This record gives sequence, C-alpha cells and structure tokens, in this order.
Amino acid sequence: MGGGARELAGYVAALAGWVAALAAAVLPQWRQSSYAGDAIITAVGLHEGLWMSCAAQSTGQVQCRLHDSLLSLEVHIQTSRALMVISLLLGFFGIIVSVVGMKCTKVGEEDPVTKSRIAVAGGVLFVLSGLCTLAAVSLYATQVTYEFFRERTIPINARYEFGSALFMGWGAASLSMLGGSFLCCSCPAKERRGQQYHRQSQPSMAREYV
Repeated sequence: MGGGARELAGYVAALAGWVAALAAAVLPQWRQSSYAGDAIITAVGLHEGLWMSCAAQSTGQVQCRLHDSLLSLEVHIQTSRALMVISLLLGFFGIIVSVVGMKCTKVGEEDPVTKSRIAVAGGVLFVLSGLCTLAAVSLYATQVTYEFFRERTIPINARYEFGSALFMGWGAASLSMLGGSFLCCSCPAKERRGQQYHRQSQPSMAREYV
C-alpha cells in the first residue's frame, strides 16, 4: 500500500472511529437492565448513560431524563464523561491536523517532509483519542461488572449489564487507534535515509581529496 493510500485509509478509519465515539458518548445505552433468569419481573427496560437515563415501556414508549446534578453522580460516570469529552476534542483536532498533513490534499505546506510530520501529529492525536475512549468505556464496564456480581441479593433479571454503547465505544477506540497508527506511518523515512547517506558520504569524499 502506497503512502498516500495508507494515509487515506488511516484517515477514513480514524474519522469513522471519531463518529462512533461521538455516537457512543451521546447514547444512553451504556448499561441496561438484564433479562437473564427464569422470568422477566418487569415490562420496563431501563437504560443508563453518561448524560441521561431512559425507561422503555413494553408498548414502545421511551421516557428519558437527564442526570440532575453533576456532583451527585458516581465517580466512574464523571471520569468516563471527562475522558469521552477529551477524546472527542483530541479527535476533532486530529481531523483538522490530518487534513493539512495528508499528501492527497493541497492544504497548508507544500513541502512533503513538513506535510508528513503534520500527518504524524494528526495520527498521534487520533491514537490518544482512541486511548481515552478505551479508558472511558473500560472503566464503565468494570463498574457494571463489579455491581452485577456484588448485588447477589437482587434477582439477576433486576441487575444491569453491558449496553450497546459500550461495544460501540470499544469499536470506536479500535478504529481511532488503527487509523492513527496508519497516519503515524507517514513519517518521511526516505528523507531520513537520504540525510544519513549524505552524512556518511561526506567524510569519504574529504579523504579522497586529502
């Protein structure tokens, strides 16, 4: 795969990861009521996310409510919120920086070495964005798992388990880090090899003249 095609593939993957991370951050399905067990004790499906909690009736009606207070939220929710916001900001700047540094664009510097370095910077931003998303989703999933096995006195079908937003967040983190890694491969290796050859050839030429 050529350098330009690799950059384009990395950018598309990272952009898809950023969009998926944005959707995961907004969706309320970070955890949902479990339907495991012998019988369903309620006709209401409960969903909770970083920003709101929803109740889905068996008739199809869905009622959502924003979390009342920031300070009253549990620590893992506040931490996941902060990590997702940081992830989205890093990804947003990565989108802008990568466009400037990609070889297939005519934006910004015309020097290929400078553009490659800018593309690498955009790739680093995408990798950091993916790591923040991965940390946020994994932290929330760890808390859900801990609470599921801790509350043994509560029936299984009344506990919470992983929601679809968690799986979307894991996928988003993977795409962002994969795309960022492709962009980081834009480092101008040919130019570095040329500079090393030039430095190595200078002493030999000086010895010939002596």
